[in-house]
Amino acid sequence: MNLSLKQYRAVDLGILLFILTAAETLISVAAGVWFPGELYVLSPMTAVTAIVMMRWGAYAALHAFGGGLAFCIASGASPKQYAVYCIGNCFALLVLPMLMKMTKEKIRSHAGLTALYTAAVFCAVQIGRWIVGLFFGGTPGDIISLFAADSLSLVFALVTVQIARRTDGLFEDQIAYLIRTQAERGKEDLPDGGDTEYGNI
Repeated sequence: MNLSLKQYRAVDLGILLFILTAAETLISVAAGVWFPGELYVLSPMTAVTAIVMMRWGAYAALHAFGGGLAFCIASGASPKQYAVYCIGNCFALLVLPMLMKMTKEKIRSHAGLTALYTAAVFCAVQIGRWIVGLFFGGTPGDIISLFAADSLSLVFALVTVQIARRTDGLFEDQIAYLIRTQAERGKEDLPDGGDTEYGNI
């Protein structure tokens, strides 16, 4: 099967978005049934967004927004919560300069830097939610409750991203990954543009 880079990216982003929204919905519904009134939440959004940002950069905004949307729909959120989660989650992209400065490969290759990167994504999301919340009558002290309530998501993200880091090609810039795998197969024509076709990926 031959796919262009654009097609491969679209399929990859679509699969990861489906996995995220399905998991977010199932977890939110289950938590509402089994643990009603529980202050702590568990969300895969931070983990998936961190992985997608490593793979495709700013396209991770789709998953940050989509994860927030799925959570709000499943939990019966108010309009304010829709804004807080959907917009606030997109603040995860503030970590992109860190990826560019430190380089994706360096972050991927070191467990400590991977953990730092994952924690930075989590913190950016919480700060984003807090900032958006302030526009809807929130208070400065809300940031403490945001971090505390979502602390399980941080633990989940740290573990998940570390596992992804050890899985070949999962936590890796996909352009670099495709070039590397093609080179390993002894191909002479390496991908260099959006219309390049890849076989057997």
